[in-house]
Amino acid sequence: MSIEGSALGALSYMVRPMFDDVFVAGEPGAVWRVGGIMLAIFVFRAAASVFQKAMMSFTSLRMAAHLRQDLLARIMRQDGAFHQSHPPGFLIQRVQTDVEAINNVWQTVITGAGRDAVSLVALLVVAINIDWRWAAVTLIGAPVLLLPVNALQVYVRRQARRARDLGAALSTRLDEIFHGIVPIKLNRLERYQADQFANRQEEFIGAQWRANVASAAIPAMIDLLAGIGLLAVLIYGGGEIMSGEKTLGDFMSFFTAIGLAFDPMRRLAAVVGTWQIAASALERLKELMDAPLRLTSSDRPVAAPRGLPDIDISDVELRYGDATVLNGVSFRAQAGHITALVGASGAGKSTIFNVLTRLVDPQKGSIRIAGTETRDMDLSELRNLFSVVTQDALLFDETLRENILLDRTDVDAQVLQEVLDAASVSDFLDQLPEGLDTPVGPRGSVLSGGQRQRVVIARALLRNAPVLLLDEATSALDSKSEKIVQEALNKLSGGRTTLVIAHRLSTVRNADKIVVMERGQIVAEGTHDALLAAGGIYANLYRLQFQDGKTVIDPEGAAALATSEPR
Repeated sequence: MSIEGSALGALSYMVRPMFDDVFVAGEPGAVWRVGGIMLAIFVFRAAASVFQKAMMSFTSLRMAAHLRQDLLARIMRQDGAFHQSHPPGFLIQRVQTDVEAINNVWQTVITGAGRDAVSLVALLVVAINIDWRWAAVTLIGAPVLLLPVNALQVYVRRQARRARDLGAALSTRLDEIFHGIVPIKLNRLERYQADQFANRQEEFIGAQWRANVASAAIPAMIDLLAGIGLLAVLIYGGGEIMSGEKTLGDFMSFFTAIGLAFDPMRRLAAVVGTWQIAASALERLKELMDAPLRLTSSDRPVAAPRGLPDIDISDVELRYGDATVLNGVSFRAQAGHITALVGASGAGKSTIFNVLTRLVDPQKGSIRIAGTETRDMDLSELRNLFSVVTQDALLFDETLRENILLDRTDVDAQVLQEVLDAASVSDFLDQLPEGLDTPVGPRGSVLSGGQRQRVVIARALLRNAPVLLLDEATSALDSKSEKIVQEALNKLSGGRTTLVIAHRLSTVRNADKIVVMERGQIVAEGTHDALLAAGGIYANLYRLQFQDGKTVIDPEGAAALATSEPR
């Protein structure tokens, strides 16, 4: 960039001998000497230009890739509360669009700070060498532009930040539309959603347009300076030329240097506006990178327990803002036994799983596995203790094999086949065009709900963790698929400490212990028969499911059911 930038200064300097030695004096050998030097300058400039652009392109692309990786790694380490307050569309905008904006500016700023700054310095040196007074007259209007340029910078950054926020809102809206396309179609909301998106897009366009116009006004100020400066030097220097104090070559060389200097000066001014746009993106990325990590491993982690562990939850309280989700929850899940969590939606059942696996930490209370506090374990080792099967059978847009192995490379073919058979995945492999190597599509769209659940169960079997967490694993399945999946779950839960969340009480009647939850509290514990005999919420839930609601509900159960609010 230094070679390319200084070439302009060399060219402007060669204008003087071209006029004085060739055109005015008419020296015979001057044509070849001056022409040869100019040709060499252009050759060096061309080679330097290609080389610096190639290096800048490679560097900027690698920088953007590393920044995305670092940002994604940081975001994935955040807790559940962070992801609740930062929707996917917002985070996608930060990782993709904002990083790309910085990547583009990286090239512009570095090129401007490098090549254009060198060009400007070289050209000004030539101009000052010819006549420093002419140079001072040319740049006399520069101080006047400082205040308006500074005001424009502030305005550009403010509008660019607003445009970034609106762009994130657009990404979030698109994410919601594409994930909710089925209910949108069924409720005939296509026009409504299109109008909502159009309205937000208009706001985004307005903010982006204002930022671009203000950014373009900054280099326009240099054009005003150029016009005033060149007029002033023409008036001031013209008299010296006519009086013979300066040669025509002096003036043409100076005029060329100043004329060329305004071009890199203009680009440097444009960099200022571009930088303000990038600065708004940088602020957003910095906020994400500096967001505190609430879920961290202990500085001196305790080794995770071996074998089948008991799980003890003692006086756990968890709040999201002002909302209390768990309020003094205490119970024990015995090693090798099945413990079921039941209750109305919003009772806090899934939150128990979140605090167990440290997706979120409670404000009060303790969670112990085999007597070891979960906060004292290494986070990765803690999560290695759990196999989880939920109603949302999330698959990645990869092959079936990759979705089961999940980056494991130590699984031999026999073990994998045993897992496929136990999870009943083998039953539908022949229906897939490429068997285990069939891509399952976004979110596993190629497979049915029951097939996706069996794939998740195969994952859990392969993981072979001592604690099994089942969260409504069969709630969204038809009767046939439910039976197949339930058989696979029965195989999976054998010889493990199992916690089950279920709305269908038929799936937990044989649990060793049933824990009944209501509004973040435990209201009853016991076996199925004992809870039925005691009456209360569990008995009424059971009657509602198996007797079509014809049995009269006792006042306590009715009150509890009436006050339950889904969250």
